[in-house]
Amino acid sequence: MSEQLDVHSALVYTMVLASAADSEMTSPEVGVMSEIIKLLPVFKDYDLSRLSTTAAGCAELLSDENGIDKALDMIDKALPERLRETAYALAVDVVAADGRASQEELRLLEMLRHTIGVGRLEAAAIERGAGARFRKP
Repeated sequence: MSEQLDVHSALVYTMVLASAADSEMTSPEVGVMSEIIKLLPVFKDYDLSRLSTTAAGCAELLSDENGIDKALDMIDKALPERLRETAYALAVDVVAADGRASQEELRLLEMLRHTIGVGRLEAAAIERGAGARFRKP
């Protein structure tokens, strides 16, 4: 699959990758993805009717050999510099949504960070913020 993603699709792919990293898309993760798309300004002009098709396209790609690498490459090519930290933050929020991060999810976040060029300090700040937002009483 060598199609070019648009920015919104790249952000959706990022969230789907984060959720599917441990082979289990939990209800809290899907709920966070839905809320992100409904509320964040980056999705202001997004056509919600495209969501299921875009998510299914990502899932299909992930079933291919080297699917994760292909998806990361497509995300990298589609994201402008100004949205790379945003994409990482969305992925971290999805991982944090169910209150735990598996080794697979942490590895995916590391791969994403390296692929899209988010620095270690910026990533740590984003991760700390997500931890604070998703902490339970």
